[in-house]
Amino acid sequence: MTWGLGRVGARIVSLLPARADLVEMGRAPRRDLLAGLTVAIVALPLALGFGVSSGLGAEAGLATAVVAGALAALFGGSNLQVSGPTGAMTVVLVPIVGQYGPAGVLTVGLMAGVMLVALAGLKAGRYMRYVPAPVVEGFTLGIACVIGLQQVPNALGVPKPEGDRVLVVTWRAVEEFAKSPSWTAVGFAVAVAVVMLAGARWRPTVPFSVVAVAAATFVAQAADLDAAEPIGNLPSGLPVPSLSFLDLGSLGTLLAPAVAVAALAALESLLSASVADGMTVGQQHDPDRELFGQGLANIAAPLFGGVPATGAIARTAVNVRTGAASRLAALTHAAILAMIVFVAAPLVSKIPIAALAGVLLATAIRMVEVGSLRAMARATRSDALILVLTAVATLALDLVYAVVIGLAVAGALALRAVAKQARFDQVPLDRGDLPQAPGPARAGEIPSAEEHALLAEHIVAYRIDGPLFFAAAHRFLLELTEVADVRVVILRMSRVSTMDATGALVLKDAAEKLKRRGILVLASGIRPGQRQVLDAVGALDLLRHEGQEYATTPEAIRGARDHLKCAGILPALPAPEPRTISEEAVR
Repeated sequence: MTWGLGRVGARIVSLLPARADLVEMGRAPRRDLLAGLTVAIVALPLALGFGVSSGLGAEAGLATAVVAGALAALFGGSNLQVSGPTGAMTVVLVPIVGQYGPAGVLTVGLMAGVMLVALAGLKAGRYMRYVPAPVVEGFTLGIACVIGLQQVPNALGVPKPEGDRVLVVTWRAVEEFAKSPSWTAVGFAVAVAVVMLAGARWRPTVPFSVVAVAAATFVAQAADLDAAEPIGNLPSGLPVPSLSFLDLGSLGTLLAPAVAVAALAALESLLSASVADGMTVGQQHDPDRELFGQGLANIAAPLFGGVPATGAIARTAVNVRTGAASRLAALTHAAILAMIVFVAAPLVSKIPIAALAGVLLATAIRMVEVGSLRAMARATRSDALILVLTAVATLALDLVYAVVIGLAVAGALALRAVAKQARFDQVPLDRGDLPQAPGPARAGEIPSAEEHALLAEHIVAYRIDGPLFFAAAHRFLLELTEVADVRVVILRMSRVSTMDATGALVLKDAAEKLKRRGILVLASGIRPGQRQVLDAVGALDLLRHEGQEYATTPEAIRGARDHLKCAGILPALPAPEPRTISEEAVR
């Protein structure tokens, strides 16, 4: 018991911040502070926009950026990761808000945080590497489409229609706009998006999102445009932490949404951390610590009225490009946003919703990496199919289902490719394969040309290459049971790379069917791992002759010859001539 508690304690300690993290934050504080300021300027309109888009309001987005951003930076496994509300999480949250209300979203966030901490304790972070690139590219494309479509009602200046399917809501918003078009909101959204996209190509280091939103706010206030609806009043500070939103009676029904949120938070955060590693030299994130930090962030954010958070790829990329060297940059970003909440809340509340819609439209467009999509589509047909299916499922269903579908299709196609590598070829009986006794040749041990012809007529040998598992086993069974009228079948199994229970059962079935036809089945070169699974399903005895197992093909051919001689098909060996003992030998 003491040993078990010691291991748990050591595991918890390994997930906590270390002294090296503090030392790292003191190496380049000026670079980190400047990077944190830049990221905060970029993150402000995104936090407001994603808060509004989620259905909980701009204040929820800001609270998430501050609380989750600080905790994930402090306890996470990446030195450069920036966390907060994201478009991918918004896609998942919208239907939860529609079905369970704001309290349901906050409860789901807290439950998801606990799940993430548990995943960190189970060392589940390493499994992120098994997500195929086409799945990642596909759901990124799908997310970008969903984020863009979600902004259509705000960009058109119409109330958001009822519904939880983004395509249906978008169509209804377009119909509502067509009845009484108002171009003020459209102008703000399009102008902000154009300024952001054009500015990013002209001066990538300038935060044009803030410039465009500030200009839109000034114009809306100066012209007193009623159609430019502001985001509304923001609290001048963070709310007092509270658990009053918890509905213990609904925990059971909220379990499935919480699993979806936890899965997305883990996937997007680890993906973002991997992107940050790829943009730098010498940085390597700890996936389990990252899950732990995201778990704590998602436990705390709902207490302050925030939505579930993840690592944000766009903000993390800005952080890296502006020279961040440690966690101090992400902590600075959270601190500056907290100052804005306390100092500039009245000014922020005047930002037009249509301007934030323009920010998110531009963000959605910039999420689509055309070069990566083109390269993935050209790689193989399988990669293109996985990418398209994942993107369509994201748009038509939701992100978690899309990832599951993408992984399932990728797994099936991978198994199909591996199964195609399994080969089942007939090989000729070479004279070199035929057995001969060690030492001086005895009469009859080396077959004559006539006996070799008889052996080739009655014995057929097959070599199995590659994996013999469920995806390839039935094709093997079909080919083996169609063997022509011979007396012995030898299976050369030394090149079988892997075998599962299905492969062993199919082998057993084939041996039994051939045995009923009077055909003996022998095997050579069975490896220890294969022997175990063959023995477990009862197939090993069927591949032996009189209890003998053959290590090599010549030994198996010798056993086949003995069987044919007993059956009277091959002539029996002549008895060896008696030897006389010479006087020299006696001496």
